[in-house]
Amino acid sequence: MRIFMENYFWIFGNLIWINMLLAILLIFFERRNPTSTWLWIMALTFLPGIGFILYLFIGQDLSKKKMFKAKEEEDNCLRDLAAVQRWEIREDKFYRKDPNFGKYDDLIEMHLMNSEAYFSQDNKVELFYTGQEKFNALLQSISKAKKHIYIQYYIFKSDNIGNKIIDALIEKAKEGVEVKFLVDGMGGRNLSKKAKEAMKDAGIDVAIFFPPFVPLLSIRINYRNHRKICIIDGKEAYIGGFNVGDEYLGRSKKFGNWRDTHIRIEGSAVNSLQWRFYLDWRFASKEEIKGAQSYFYDESDCGNVGIQIVSSGPDSKWPSIKDGYMKMISKGKEKVYIETPYFIPDDSIYEALRLAALSGVDVRVMIPNKPDHPFVYWASMSYIGELLEAGAKFYTYERGFLHSKVVIADDFVSSVGTANLDIRSFKLNFEVNAFIYDEATNLKLTDRFMDDLKVCREITLKDYRNRSNIVKIKESVSRLLSPIL
Repeated sequence: MRIFMENYFWIFGNLIWINMLLAILLIFFERRNPTSTWLWIMALTFLPGIGFILYLFIGQDLSKKKMFKAKEEEDNCLRDLAAVQRWEIREDKFYRKDPNFGKYDDLIEMHLMNSEAYFSQDNKVELFYTGQEKFNALLQSISKAKKHIYIQYYIFKSDNIGNKIIDALIEKAKEGVEVKFLVDGMGGRNLSKKAKEAMKDAGIDVAIFFPPFVPLLSIRINYRNHRKICIIDGKEAYIGGFNVGDEYLGRSKKFGNWRDTHIRIEGSAVNSLQWRFYLDWRFASKEEIKGAQSYFYDESDCGNVGIQIVSSGPDSKWPSIKDGYMKMISKGKEKVYIETPYFIPDDSIYEALRLAALSGVDVRVMIPNKPDHPFVYWASMSYIGELLEAGAKFYTYERGFLHSKVVIADDFVSSVGTANLDIRSFKLNFEVNAFIYDEATNLKLTDRFMDDLKVCREITLKDYRNRSNIVKIKESVSRLLSPIL
């Protein structure tokens, strides 16, 4: 017993020193948000051992600068094109296919400045709201590929739909089509070794973004590549919320019907997505894509939709997608409609929504009625009260799970992509969104939002005030943890 107690005090004493060291490192070496810093110091202080383990899994940030130095240097090559467009806008020499684009020069210029997001005006957009629609279209596009297929997902499962797509990719690779397959190290845990080997044997290049140190185990929850991109021959591209798995076809007993939004783009905006894939591929595989520039296409006559492909992540100087959301909200004069599976806004987004609602803008936010991550769900609910008092309206989607990431402002600009309205998407994940400047696309997304409202339950201020004490406790605890969720 005496030996046990001696060992216990030795371990406990060393944990205290480790906690103290981590607290010092947090304060002096990491430039975190003060709220997040204090939360981690409290966790390390009051949960010795447990706090340290939590930090290893979801708090580590010390290697961030070194980790992304090369990646940031690669992104710099996008700046020349953006600089030209910024100069044209400022000198009033910028040609606009649609006069309405001029109303959003400030939003366009902001994306050019903080994300090097080239503004293309010759695009066509097709919208998908169900997994069946999206995967059918994707498989058809893959079957028509002649030169190359670049495919990148956060989650890719070796189930029915996953294997069907893999078989289609293998078939194209055997025909001589160049196929590159990129999946996140954590999201791709359910992609079997057998499937990866089959792709490699067929000549498909496979890369893992931040692979786990031990198979099926990754302690790096931060810095996940949450992007979902597929590019076919440099002529068409897919981007949006759907990952690859049977649950996205509504086959999950837990979630049931899966409601999401994905788009297919034709036009020169595909070049921007292709460049995004190229940079991610180079970082993950440490390999160049030979002749990458030859895959880029000149502006075409596909359509008249304006698009900027905006990327953000822990390697970005600014939270570009969040800035885009905030600019859309602040510019909104009539309406701001939002669909998001996770609603954990930082202070700036929260204030922008509050001010918009107080100013008479029709602010409506739709979230799921069921959590896939309980703490995130209760944290989302905790942010609703004051916004309801300001006049915003909140709804829970009742027909399955809502995973759509859509922001609509007034009748012309909208955003569809991979970024949720939460702190993790703004700061810790690699994300990509299409900011779309087009009245017809905005109207289609608005019509779909109104259709979704028919199967929603509105959260009224009265309902919110009458929630139980247990619910309030869950919300309070989850709200406290929201900076690190």
